[in-house]
Amino acid sequence: MTNIKNFNALSILLAERGVKKRIVVVNPDDESTLWALDKARRSGFCETIIIDDDDRPTAAQKAVQLVREGKADVLMKGFINTDVLLHAILNKEYGILEPGSVMTHITAASLPAYDKLIFFTDAAVIPYPTQEQRVQQVRYMVNLCHSFGIDVPRVSLIHSSEKVDARHFPYTEGYVEIKKMAQNGDFGHCIVDGPLDLKTSCDHHAMQVKGIKSPINGHADALIFPNIEAGNLFYKTITLFCNATTAAILQGTKVPVVLPSRGDSPETKFNSIALACIL
Repeated sequence: MTNIKNFNALSILLAERGVKKRIVVVNPDDESTLWALDKARRSGFCETIIIDDDDRPTAAQKAVQLVREGKADVLMKGFINTDVLLHAILNKEYGILEPGSVMTHITAASLPAYDKLIFFTDAAVIPYPTQEQRVQQVRYMVNLCHSFGIDVPRVSLIHSSEKVDARHFPYTEGYVEIKKMAQNGDFGHCIVDGPLDLKTSCDHHAMQVKGIKSPINGHADALIFPNIEAGNLFYKTITLFCNATTAAILQGTKVPVVLPSRGDSPETKFNSIALACIL
């Protein structure tokens, strides 16, 4: 399978494969969402179902119901408050959260200084992941990387240093268990290591200078951040200062959910549609 290293290659591959997903969009009233949907349709990998209602909760419920009925493959947020859509997604009666699953946010980013896409979680949904939630984050991440043609994704469990610190950072003890799970094949083909800091995860030279031995080897494909503060700060930093282009989806739901900020660029929304469609 082709290893997809940038967003342009992703959209080309979707077209070549003849992928055509049904995307239900809630209140796409803004120009950036309409531009992204039009480009996705013209690229050939989706068709759209528009749910437009002045009563936003009703619109969200209608869209979620289409997903439950198997009539849509992707759910997308338009010009509607995130909490309104999430309320419908998480509704116990008609929502689309898979039983026993964890809803989390995954971002893919293309950075000029990195030779491939980097995936990371969670910048928007889970404030302080429990061990169970972090295990699910790793599982989703590995599956997503496989969808991008990465046969053995390198997943780095991020911390400010490379040492387990049970006293000050108790979650790092959980990293040890997750590494053992990966070694036992619980996540499929992948390499998981940590704690590692961000620089040694993504810079082979930095890892050599620090004398760190890790199978990540400075070439991480994916980063699991310890909490939403770290993930969100990384997201905002790379988009503001590093000219990163991004795409993001929710995982753990019956179908991928494209949940852009209303201020996101048209390109980010288009990339996010493509990201959802590769799954």
